[in-house]
Amino acid sequence: MQATADSTKMDCVWSNWKSQATISFRIYKSVLQAVQKTDEGHPFKTYLELEITLSQEQIQKYTDCLQFYVNNTLKELRRLFLVQDLVDSLKFAVLMWLLTYVGALFNGLTLLLMAVVSMFTLPVVYVKHQAQIDQYLGLVRTHINTVVAKIQAKIPGAKRHAE
Repeated sequence: MQATADSTKMDCVWSNWKSQATISFRIYKSVLQAVQKTDEGHPFKTYLELEITLSQEQIQKYTDCLQFYVNNTLKELRRLFLVQDLVDSLKFAVLMWLLTYVGALFNGLTLLLMAVVSMFTLPVVYVKHQAQIDQYLGLVRTHINTVVAKIQAKIPGAKRHAE
């Protein structure tokens, strides 16, 4: 319950800050116009005159897309939770278990910040060191495939069916 209250508090602080910034800018421009004796009008006039409505076609397109993704996600979660494929369900369980430890170590905003920074730095690092990264990723992929094959060989009924 505390996390929800903190989140609501942060939303209110952020919303309050945005309105304070726009009000301050509007007052600043009004004072500047009065001092310089100009008649530039409202500083946000262009944004106030923009059309921000969505057409029925746009709404239909976005809801169809959303429905497609929600249905696919639900099918995949059903497949994982009801153990249609033992290996995939075990991978999912291990991933969820590991994410509990990641969540205990990092705040959600810290993870978000790390994701944003990574989005802009990892592609540059990959371009600079592509040959070395590809070589080591190939080694890791080979090792993971051998380990998965050994595990699947030892678990009865865990062999993947051709899809």
